[in-house]
Amino acid sequence: MNKLGISILGALLLVAMAAAGYWFGKQDTGYGIQDTVRSGERKPLYYRNPMGLPDTSPVPKKDSMGMDYVPVYEGEAESGTQLSISIDKVQKLGVKSEAATLRELDRSLRATGRIEIDERRLYTIAPRFEGWVERLYVNTTGQAVTKGQALFDVYSPELVSAQREHALALQGLAALKDADDDAKQSMQQLADASAARLKNWGMTEAETAKGITFRAPANGIVLEKKAVQGMRFMPGEMLYQIADLSSVWVIAEVAEQDAGQIWLGSRAQVGVDAWPERAFDGRVDFIYPTLNSATRTVQVRIEIANPKALLKPAMFANARIASGKPGKVLAVPASAVIDSGTRQVVLVRLAEGRFEPRTVTLGSRSDDYVEVRSGIVAGEEVVTSANFLLDSESNLKAAFGSMSEAPQPLPASPSQGRSKSGIGHQAQGMLEAINDDGTVSITHDPIPALKWPAMTMDFALANPSLAANIKPGSAISFEIVERGAGEWVVTKMQPKETSHAEHNH
Repeated sequence: MNKLGISILGALLLVAMAAAGYWFGKQDTGYGIQDTVRSGERKPLYYRNPMGLPDTSPVPKKDSMGMDYVPVYEGEAESGTQLSISIDKVQKLGVKSEAATLRELDRSLRATGRIEIDERRLYTIAPRFEGWVERLYVNTTGQAVTKGQALFDVYSPELVSAQREHALALQGLAALKDADDDAKQSMQQLADASAARLKNWGMTEAETAKGITFRAPANGIVLEKKAVQGMRFMPGEMLYQIADLSSVWVIAEVAEQDAGQIWLGSRAQVGVDAWPERAFDGRVDFIYPTLNSATRTVQVRIEIANPKALLKPAMFANARIASGKPGKVLAVPASAVIDSGTRQVVLVRLAEGRFEPRTVTLGSRSDDYVEVRSGIVAGEEVVTSANFLLDSESNLKAAFGSMSEAPQPLPASPSQGRSKSGIGHQAQGMLEAINDDGTVSITHDPIPALKWPAMTMDFALANPSLAANIKPGSAISFEIVERGAGEWVVTKMQPKETSHAEHNH
């Protein structure tokens, strides 16, 4: 091989070695960078609303404007409403939490009422003929009787005459068994007429044969006893009243605004003072069609089994009636709600040791859970125990935080709308339009202090004169402050050129 060939081969080898070294160096460097990134990765604790609204999410999401929620990492500054507590302290306080979930609440209405006798189980003994009470077998009010039990014997001349007529008619009918048909038919009519007379008086042939004894028509107790041995009674006069108390009614008074939530067949539980540890189950079997104009209530009848006669007529009762139509709603445990009297708050567990109070709007309740209509979303963890202690810490932290802040000058006029802290955020942008409602539309550059990207937004003006000499389409520098939750107000605005001139001057 000549010298030229050797030189060319050597050059090729050097190029190959350089390329291999470069390739291995790139591979090694890339691997190191990846390791560094991986080792330096931080897992977000949660994601907060990009506009500063009190809304967080455990997973990435977008707001209604399509902006990504901002990740919050451990060690980053938390908002003034959030509370950070060490894990040891959380354990000592016994903090427990539960996720807000969709569930069907066992909703109910509470009403007062009274125990009454089932009118269908009330019996009155009133003979249909005149007579005298010969003997009493049941002679005290409140005495329990069984169906068919003898109550009293009577003597009635009219009844005796009717019995004899019926007996003679039967005997004549037997004697004329061989007579012609006309004679037998006449005697049969006489027997039928005497039997009908006894039947109209409430007597049967069997009772007539055994004697005139009145018996209890059903099991029950004697509510009233007017019969006295030896007394004379007139037709239709009530001598006994017997009630079967194996089943009773509860007449409950339901407020007018709640009447539409009660349905026939709705389950109910009734309690009475005599048995405070017991609840008696029943069902709504009738809703009265009229409204009491004095109390503005509708009466609801609940039927309850009373086999041991524990429920007495005229007792006062407290009823809890299942209400509303079935359906799942977002609910949290009732113990998670802190009610200050003016607002209801729950503590949301953002991450381990990090909490945030949220004002919520509540709906219907059950014994253990309450519906949440706004303030949180399904899946967010709410504190169910030791929440009062955490809320106290959160309030103290907010108070001390306000005290420790450096005092800021407040605006001369309250109409300027600065927040109490007086903190303003400077921004650059372009005035797009002055709206009819007094707001301005501004396309602004990114605002790092608020972690806002560049976008177009409408702002309220602290004073309408701020935009008096600025034309739409002008580049501007401006200042905004947060007057309320998510409500940003422009407190300063001037053309950008003027700002630069002042700076150069």
